[in-house]
Amino acid sequence: MGEDQTCVSHGNQVVWQHRRLESGSRSKPLVEIRAGLAGALFVAVLCMSPRLAHAINVDAGDYNPLPPGADVGLLYYEHSRADQINSSGERVSGGDIVSDVGIARFIHFMDVDGFTVDPQILLPFGRAQGRSSLSSLGQTTAVGDAIFAATVWLINRPASQTYFGLTPFIYAPTGNYHPGRELDFGEHRWKFALQAGFTTALTPHILVDLTADATVFTPNNDYGVSGGSLRESPLFQTQAWLRYQLISTLDIRAGFSYVLGGTTTVNGVSQSNRQSTPSWLVGAAWFPAKNWQLMALYGRQTSTENGPLTTQQINFRLLKVF
Repeated sequence: MGEDQTCVSHGNQVVWQHRRLESGSRSKPLVEIRAGLAGALFVAVLCMSPRLAHAINVDAGDYNPLPPGADVGLLYYEHSRADQINSSGERVSGGDIVSDVGIARFIHFMDVDGFTVDPQILLPFGRAQGRSSLSSLGQTTAVGDAIFAATVWLINRPASQTYFGLTPFIYAPTGNYHPGRELDFGEHRWKFALQAGFTTALTPHILVDLTADATVFTPNNDYGVSGGSLRESPLFQTQAWLRYQLISTLDIRAGFSYVLGGTTTVNGVSQSNRQSTPSWLVGAAWFPAKNWQLMALYGRQTSTENGPLTTQQINFRLLKVF
């Protein structure tokens, strides 16, 4: 990575279970929504990551490895606001859901039989609150589910700045979870994901980052006030970032993400809440000193098929190389 980019992906969850939404005199069907870090808040009953539900959001440079023996500590902060709820692509409610989410993350780079590997742990925490017409959702401050991951770099060519890695993720149900609470950070289930990431330099100053991932879920058999069984179909995400290196210590960046899937069933009944959500982020990353990096991003979702539409998202990240 030299003195330029090193970032890391992040995931986190805030669960909103909302049984009925009213619009005028018309009653709307069950809509279950999640909100995600990097989040923000997104559809279908679980997750905040979840930037979109259980999506695994990455930052530009996440797949640029450091040398074996290096340690990295990171702190993430995301503020997001969703000001409308959609069902089947149509607005069914206004009001605000505001979340402030942090993630503490530690990464260790090591050599395993000639391959660079980075075992890591992430711990999300934060606060979410319903406002205006959604104030009945209340608010919660809690710790989310612990996340364990490790990237294995199969292509590692620093001379051409070309890298390719695979990252398995395990989400353990360690976070705060209350079946009857409408906003929550824990999911009370295991999640397993696999992500592939590719980075290369198009020119000496322009770099591109491409990732794709899939997430699968175990059932939550204590869902809702009645203790029902929640199941979810696999969730898929693609992401692309373009970076322009202004100088060796400063870059500007723009990214796009698309999340698809994640339809849930409760006690065998489909909730018809498939996620289909594009979003974008723009920002910059700067090394004020050799071992410190600051990153700031701003973005939003452009649309969402089901769930809260995040219209404002602000991200900050502090990175320290030890």
